[in-house]
Amino acid sequence: MATIANIAGDMLRGAANFFRAVGQDNPSLAEQMEQNAAAYEEVARLVENDPTAEINLPTEPQP
Repeated sequence: MATIANIAGDMLRGAANFFRAVGQDNPSLAEQMEQNAAAYEEVARLVENDPTAEINLPTEPQP
C-alpha cells in the first residue's frame, strides 16, 4: 500500500518531468526549468525518506 509520502514523491517527480519538458520546448527557459526540476526531485526524496523531518530555510530569498 502506498503512503501519502510516496504519492507526494510521485507527484513531485511528475512536476519535475513537466519542468524538463517545458525546458526542452523552450531553450531560453531550459536552465531555469532544470533548476526547478532538480529542486522538486530533491523535495520528493526528502519527503519519501523522512516525511516529518525539519529543515532550516534561509530567512531571505536567494537570488
